[in-house]
Amino acid sequence: MDLGSRFMEFPPLKNPIPQRIVHGTTSEILQTIILCIIPIFIAIPSFALLYSMVEVVVNPAITIKVIGHQWYRSLPLHEEVDNRVVLPAKSPICFIITSADVPHSWVVPSLGVKCDAVPGRLNQTSISVQREVVYYGQ
Repeated sequence: MDLGSRFMEFPPLKNPIPQRIVHGTTSEILQTIILCIIPIFIAIPSFALLYSMVEVVVNPAITIKVIGHQWYRSLPLHEEVDNRVVLPAKSPICFIITSADVPHSWVVPSLGVKCDAVPGRLNQTSISVQREVVYYGQ
């Protein structure tokens, strides 16, 4: 509504001294409580959905730990990254990804896998390779 319709609805000549509005303590407390409860009702289903999306592989064929360093990545299973990791085809493979120094991103585009490596946190992802091919990570 615009200002002109307000003047027509409440003309200042009919009510020259407006009534003073006092605090509505009960309504303010009720409003505060309701506004505090609404985020809780939004957060509970969000957390339930977030934690239900965690993929847990019960019996992976192989578990590979990937550690990101500033200029390279290492696999504790092997001496250096240049060695190829042989992944079994058509069986679940679990990757545990972390970082030693700064946040990294571990990506294998041809498999559609991307996971962030954060120092002090173990991130887990799982895949199932359909065929034996050389996959290149980034």
